[in-house]
Amino acid sequence: MIRIGGARVQDLSGIGPYRPGSLKRQVLDTLFNSGHTYDYSSVKELQFELDLREKIVRAAERLNSTRFGFEVFKNSRCNQNYWKRTPEGGFLVRSDVSPFMAIRDFYANSHLYGTECSTAIVIVFYLALTEILPEGLFNRLFSDIYLMNWKYLDKDLGMRSYENLPDYLPGDCRYVKNPDVNPETMEWQGENTIQLLNGYHWGHGVGIRTIPSIISVLNRHRKPGARRSAYLMDLAIRPGYKYLYRAFSQFQDV
Repeated sequence: MIRIGGARVQDLSGIGPYRPGSLKRQVLDTLFNSGHTYDYSSVKELQFELDLREKIVRAAERLNSTRFGFEVFKNSRCNQNYWKRTPEGGFLVRSDVSPFMAIRDFYANSHLYGTECSTAIVIVFYLALTEILPEGLFNRLFSDIYLMNWKYLDKDLGMRSYENLPDYLPGDCRYVKNPDVNPETMEWQGENTIQLLNGYHWGHGVGIRTIPSIISVLNRHRKPGARRSAYLMDLAIRPGYKYLYRAFSQFQDV
Protein backbone atom coordinates (compact mmCIF):
# COMPACT_ATOMS: atom_id res chain seq x y z
CA MET A 1 0.00 0.00 0.00
CA ILE A 2 1.16 3.52 -0.80
CA ARG A 3 0.18 6.57 1.23
CA ILE A 4 0.93 10.08 0.04
CA GLY A 5 0.49 12.87 2.54
CA GLY A 6 -1.31 10.40 4.80
CA ALA A 7 -3.91 9.44 2.18
CA ARG A 8 -4.00 5.97 0.68
CA VAL A 9 -3.39 5.86 -3.06
CA GLN A 10 -6.40 4.20 -4.71
CA ASP A 11 -4.91 3.89 -8.19
CA LEU A 12 -1.62 4.68 -9.90
CA SER A 13 -2.87 6.98 -12.64
CA GLY A 14 -1.66 10.09 -10.84
CA ILE A 15 1.86 8.82 -10.15
CA GLY A 16 3.26 8.77 -13.66
CA PRO A 17 2.84 7.32 -17.15
CA TYR A 18 5.25 4.45 -16.58
CA ARG A 19 5.32 1.82 -19.30
CA PRO A 20 4.06 -1.64 -18.24
CA GLY A 21 7.03 -3.89 -17.55
CA SER A 22 9.44 -0.99 -17.06
CA LEU A 23 11.59 -0.87 -13.95
CA LYS A 24 9.70 2.05 -12.47
CA ARG A 25 6.36 0.39 -13.11
CA GLN A 26 7.50 -2.88 -11.55
CA VAL A 27 8.69 -1.09 -8.41
CA LEU A 28 5.50 0.96 -8.27
CA ASP A 29 3.30 -2.12 -8.65
CA THR A 30 5.21 -3.88 -5.87
CA LEU A 31 4.75 -0.94 -3.51
CA PHE A 32 1.07 -0.57 -4.42
CA ASN A 33 0.24 -4.26 -3.98
CA SER A 34 2.31 -4.78 -0.83
CA GLY A 35 0.80 -5.57 2.54
CA HIS A 36 3.31 -3.09 3.97
CA THR A 37 2.50 0.63 4.02
CA TYR A 38 4.93 2.90 2.15
CA ASP A 39 4.58 6.54 3.17
CA TYR A 40 5.62 9.51 1.06
CA SER A 41 5.16 13.22 1.63
CA SER A 42 4.33 13.88 -2.02
CA VAL A 43 4.10 12.30 -5.45
CA LYS A 44 7.41 13.98 -6.28
CA GLU A 45 9.13 12.21 -3.39
CA LEU A 46 7.89 8.85 -4.66
CA GLN A 47 8.94 9.71 -8.20
CA PHE A 48 12.40 10.69 -6.94
CA GLU A 49 12.85 7.24 -5.38
CA LEU A 50 11.66 5.54 -8.57
CA ASP A 51 14.07 7.67 -10.62
CA LEU A 52 17.02 6.93 -8.34
CA ARG A 53 16.29 3.21 -8.20
CA GLU A 54 16.28 3.12 -11.99
CA LYS A 55 19.57 5.04 -12.13
CA ILE A 56 21.16 2.62 -9.62
CA VAL A 57 20.23 -0.35 -11.79
CA ARG A 58 21.44 1.38 -14.97
CA ALA A 59 24.72 2.38 -13.29
CA ALA A 60 25.37 -1.24 -12.29
CA GLU A 61 24.62 -2.45 -15.80
CA ARG A 62 26.82 0.23 -17.35
CA LEU A 63 29.73 -0.39 -14.99
CA ASN A 64 29.47 -4.08 -15.81
CA SER A 65 30.21 -3.27 -19.46
CA THR A 66 33.39 -1.30 -18.67
CA ARG A 67 36.97 -2.36 -17.93
CA PHE A 68 36.60 -1.64 -14.20
CA GLY A 69 38.75 -4.26 -12.50
CA PHE A 70 38.29 -6.49 -9.48
CA GLU A 71 41.16 -6.27 -6.98
CA VAL A 72 41.65 -6.92 -3.29
CA PHE A 73 42.53 -3.81 -1.32
CA LYS A 74 46.28 -4.46 -1.27
CA ASN A 75 46.24 -4.35 -5.09
CA SER A 76 43.60 -1.65 -5.60
CA ARG A 77 44.27 1.07 -8.16
CA CYS A 78 42.75 4.39 -9.18
CA ASN A 79 43.21 7.40 -11.45
CA GLN A 80 45.51 9.67 -9.48
CA ASN A 81 44.30 12.71 -11.39
CA TYR A 82 41.14 12.48 -9.27
CA TRP A 83 41.93 10.22 -6.33
CA LYS A 84 44.61 9.52 -3.75
CA ARG A 85 45.12 5.85 -2.97
CA THR A 86 45.53 5.37 0.78
CA PRO A 87 47.78 2.75 2.44
CA GLU A 88 44.74 0.62 3.31
CA GLY A 89 43.68 0.53 -0.34
CA GLY A 90 40.87 3.07 -0.37
CA PHE A 91 40.38 6.04 -2.69
CA LEU A 92 40.20 9.57 -1.26
CA VAL A 93 38.94 12.26 -3.62
CA ARG A 94 41.48 15.00 -4.27
CA SER A 95 40.65 18.38 -2.77
CA ASP A 96 41.42 20.19 -6.03
CA VAL A 97 38.88 18.37 -8.22
CA SER A 98 35.11 18.15 -8.51
CA PRO A 99 33.87 15.06 -6.61
CA PHE A 100 31.11 14.82 -9.22
CA MET A 101 33.66 14.53 -12.04
CA ALA A 102 35.84 12.19 -9.97
CA ILE A 103 32.93 9.75 -9.69
CA ARG A 104 32.08 10.11 -13.38
CA ASP A 105 35.68 9.13 -14.14
CA PHE A 106 34.83 5.54 -13.21
CA TYR A 107 33.02 5.48 -16.55
CA ALA A 108 35.49 7.59 -18.53
CA ASN A 109 38.66 5.80 -17.41
CA SER A 110 37.38 2.53 -15.98
CA HIS A 111 40.56 0.68 -16.95
CA LEU A 112 42.52 2.73 -14.41
CA TYR A 113 40.44 1.43 -11.50
CA GLY A 114 40.33 -1.80 -9.55
CA THR A 115 38.78 -2.57 -6.17
CA GLU A 116 36.60 -5.16 -4.40
CA CYS A 117 32.85 -5.70 -4.44
CA SER A 118 31.56 -3.62 -1.52
CA THR A 119 33.43 -0.51 -2.64
CA ALA A 120 32.09 -1.07 -6.15
CA ILE A 121 28.53 -1.03 -4.78
CA VAL A 122 29.14 2.34 -3.12
CA ILE A 123 30.56 3.63 -6.41
CA VAL A 124 27.36 2.52 -8.17
CA PHE A 125 25.24 4.52 -5.71
CA TYR A 126 27.38 7.60 -6.30
CA LEU A 127 27.25 7.13 -10.09
CA ALA A 128 23.46 6.94 -9.93
CA LEU A 129 23.33 10.15 -7.94
CA THR A 130 25.39 11.97 -10.57
CA GLU A 131 22.49 11.26 -12.95
CA ILE A 132 19.95 12.79 -10.54
CA LEU A 133 21.63 15.58 -8.58
CA PRO A 134 23.06 18.77 -10.11
CA GLU A 135 26.85 18.91 -9.88
CA GLY A 136 26.75 21.79 -7.40
CA LEU A 137 24.51 19.92 -4.99
CA PHE A 138 26.44 16.67 -5.38
CA ASN A 139 29.71 18.43 -4.58
CA ARG A 140 28.18 20.16 -1.57
CA LEU A 141 26.81 16.92 -0.12
CA PHE A 142 29.82 14.75 -0.96
CA SER A 143 32.83 17.06 -0.74
CA ASP A 144 35.25 14.56 0.81
CA ILE A 145 34.40 11.13 -0.62
CA TYR A 146 36.48 8.24 0.66
CA LEU A 147 35.81 4.95 -1.11
CA MET A 148 36.70 2.03 1.16
CA ASN A 149 34.05 -0.71 1.47
CA TRP A 150 31.38 0.16 4.07
CA LYS A 151 33.76 1.76 6.57
CA TYR A 152 33.69 5.40 5.58
CA LEU A 153 30.26 6.05 4.12
CA ASP A 154 29.31 9.70 3.77
CA LYS A 155 26.46 10.48 6.17
CA ASP A 156 24.62 12.28 3.38
CA LEU A 157 24.25 9.00 1.51
CA GLY A 158 22.05 7.89 4.39
CA MET A 159 22.96 4.23 3.85
CA ARG A 160 21.16 1.82 6.16
CA SER A 161 20.82 -1.93 6.44
CA TYR A 162 17.28 -3.33 6.72
CA GLU A 163 16.49 -6.91 7.75
CA ASN A 164 13.43 -9.06 7.04
CA LEU A 165 11.90 -6.59 4.61
CA PRO A 166 8.42 -7.26 3.22
CA ASP A 167 9.65 -6.41 -0.27
CA TYR A 168 13.02 -6.38 -2.00
CA LEU A 169 13.23 -4.01 -4.93
CA PRO A 170 15.41 -3.25 -7.96
CA GLY A 171 18.17 -0.92 -6.82
CA ASP A 172 18.56 -2.62 -3.43
CA CYS A 173 21.99 -3.83 -2.37
CA ARG A 174 21.79 -7.50 -1.35
CA TYR A 175 24.41 -9.82 0.13
CA VAL A 176 25.18 -13.45 -0.62
CA LYS A 177 27.19 -14.90 2.27
CA ASN A 178 29.69 -17.74 1.99
CA PRO A 179 29.99 -18.99 5.60
CA ASP A 180 32.52 -21.73 4.84
CA VAL A 181 34.83 -19.66 2.65
CA ASN A 182 38.35 -20.94 2.12
CA PRO A 183 40.52 -18.81 4.46
CA GLU A 184 43.12 -18.53 1.70
CA THR A 185 40.63 -16.69 -0.55
CA MET A 186 38.75 -14.44 1.84
CA GLU A 187 37.72 -12.15 -1.02
CA TRP A 188 35.08 -14.83 -1.72
CA GLN A 189 33.53 -14.67 1.76
CA GLY A 190 30.47 -13.11 0.17
CA GLU A 191 29.19 -11.05 -2.72
CA ASN A 192 27.50 -7.67 -2.52
CA THR A 193 25.02 -7.25 -5.35
CA ILE A 194 22.67 -4.73 -6.88
CA GLN A 195 19.25 -6.23 -7.51
CA LEU A 196 18.30 -5.75 -11.16
CA LEU A 197 15.16 -6.95 -12.95
CA ASN A 198 13.75 -10.41 -13.62
CA GLY A 199 15.75 -12.23 -10.96
CA TYR A 200 19.16 -10.90 -12.01
CA HIS A 201 21.78 -9.23 -9.84
CA TRP A 202 25.06 -7.49 -10.57
CA GLY A 203 28.11 -8.15 -8.43
CA HIS A 204 31.59 -6.75 -9.07
CA GLY A 205 33.78 -9.69 -9.99
CA VAL A 206 30.94 -12.05 -10.94
CA GLY A 207 29.02 -9.84 -13.36
CA ILE A 208 25.28 -10.10 -14.03
CA ARG A 209 23.88 -13.40 -12.81
CA THR A 210 20.97 -14.98 -10.98
CA ILE A 211 21.32 -15.65 -7.26
CA PRO A 212 21.69 -19.44 -7.81
CA SER A 213 24.55 -18.70 -10.23
CA ILE A 214 26.27 -16.39 -7.73
CA ILE A 215 25.86 -19.05 -5.04
CA SER A 216 27.47 -21.58 -7.37
CA VAL A 217 30.48 -19.28 -7.88
CA LEU A 218 30.92 -18.75 -4.14
CA ASN A 219 30.56 -22.46 -3.39
CA ARG A 220 33.63 -23.11 -5.54
CA HIS A 221 35.63 -21.08 -3.03
CA ARG A 222 34.78 -22.96 0.17
CA LYS A 223 37.26 -24.60 2.50
CA PRO A 224 37.96 -28.33 2.05
CA GLY A 225 35.19 -30.47 3.53
CA ALA A 226 32.72 -27.59 3.70
CA ARG A 227 29.08 -28.61 3.86
CA ARG A 228 27.31 -25.26 4.18
CA SER A 229 26.26 -23.56 0.97
CA ALA A 230 26.48 -19.85 0.30
CA TYR A 231 23.09 -18.19 0.67
CA LEU A 232 21.23 -14.93 0.06
CA MET A 233 20.79 -13.05 3.32
CA ASP A 234 17.41 -11.61 4.26
CA LEU A 235 18.54 -8.00 4.27
CA ALA A 236 19.07 -5.02 2.00
CA ILE A 237 21.14 -1.86 2.12
CA ARG A 238 19.46 1.28 0.81
CA PRO A 239 20.43 4.94 0.53
CA GLY A 240 18.41 7.59 2.34
CA TYR A 241 15.87 8.26 -0.38
CA LYS A 242 13.80 10.67 1.71
CA TYR A 243 16.81 12.65 2.93
CA LEU A 244 18.27 12.88 -0.56
CA TYR A 245 14.91 13.99 -1.95
CA ARG A 246 14.67 16.79 0.63
CA ALA A 247 18.18 17.98 -0.24
CA PHE A 248 17.31 17.86 -3.95
CA SER A 249 14.00 19.72 -3.59
CA GLN A 250 15.50 22.41 -1.35
CA PHE A 251 18.32 22.94 -3.85
CA GLN A 252 15.78 23.26 -6.67
CA ASP A 253 13.83 25.88 -4.71
CA VAL A 254 16.84 28.15 -4.16
